[in-house]
Amino acid sequence: MTSHADELPFTLRELREAIPARCFRPSTARSLLHLGVDGALLAGLYALSLALGPGPWSVPIAVLQGTLFWALFLVGHDCGHGAFSRRPGWNEWVGHLVHTPLLVPYHAWRLSHRSHHRHTQDADRDEAWPPLSRRALRALPALSRFMRLRAFLLVFPLYLLRNGPGRAGSHFDPEGPLFAESGRAGVRKSVTACVAMAAALLGAGFVFGPGAVARHWLAPYTVFAVWVSLVTYLQHTAPDVPWYRGEGWSYLRGALATVDRRYGPFERLHHDVGSHAVHHLFPRIPHYRLREATRAVAPLLGPHHRVSREPVLLALLRAARRCQAIPETGERVCYEPLSPARAEAPAAAIFAAPPSGAGSSPATR
Repeated sequence: MTSHADELPFTLRELREAIPARCFRPSTARSLLHLGVDGALLAGLYALSLALGPGPWSVPIAVLQGTLFWALFLVGHDCGHGAFSRRPGWNEWVGHLVHTPLLVPYHAWRLSHRSHHRHTQDADRDEAWPPLSRRALRALPALSRFMRLRAFLLVFPLYLLRNGPGRAGSHFDPEGPLFAESGRAGVRKSVTACVAMAAALLGAGFVFGPGAVARHWLAPYTVFAVWVSLVTYLQHTAPDVPWYRGEGWSYLRGALATVDRRYGPFERLHHDVGSHAVHHLFPRIPHYRLREATRAVAPLLGPHHRVSREPVLLALLRAARRCQAIPETGERVCYEPLSPARAEAPAAAIFAAPPSGAGSSPATR
């Protein structure tokens, strides 16, 4: 992974001017084409699943279905940034179309995600994977600490329900602290749509049986939730990726404290989500222009562009070992392991339950 210094020899304006103007102009037709391809592939997988019935093949089919759930979620991600279409109505309707079946309230997620972009890598204000100090980690209930350190690939539904540790609000509470008054009406509409979707799933359970709902929705949804957590975690988490506090933070520093990664055969399927730095610099660039924009700014970014070619699984294990808490003070800090022994633990132990009393040992004080 490349090194990164705090002094930046370029401005946001200079980076923007290096990118071709076409990268900032979303095409509704092209966006609809990507949506259509994702939808057609998913429909084909459902037809195959129904034709074959339950069996050992259900697992790989569910993995592919869940990956396409994730792809469709990313289409909605473009909508949330106004990058699906220059027409706001298209962004809103398509955003609801792809997020509601995943029980993601579109406007609520859009607003909290906008806050994440405004405060990326700000240790006190970022909404996505906010870091915890040793003291804050120790103060968590045992189950929350376990989810944070061991089961973080499953936290996306909990994040929607109750936000992350140290962050108040729920994406399903329009009156909560996550949202300003101006956004509450849209959040109510999105939550109502999700309630209707949940009722439809419950009704399907009564008509077709809970096993059918588990096979055709819950299993792919679980894969989708893991994808969300895996990708967003690795975009912002590595031992040398800094977090900032107070005057140490700036929009440009935060945007560049992210990691570009590649996901092999899944890269195109999930819409070049690995090209993350340029997305944080200019979130209105549609996903199909991210690679072009990245190539355009790479010469200017130089060593300030974090690109990891480490295999994703190894990067995940390394981050799980070493990225557990940040120092209590400091304007620029990086994650540290709770203890050297834990940092060198065998891979099989990384996601095991922490020992009794974890979080109250000297290592967390």
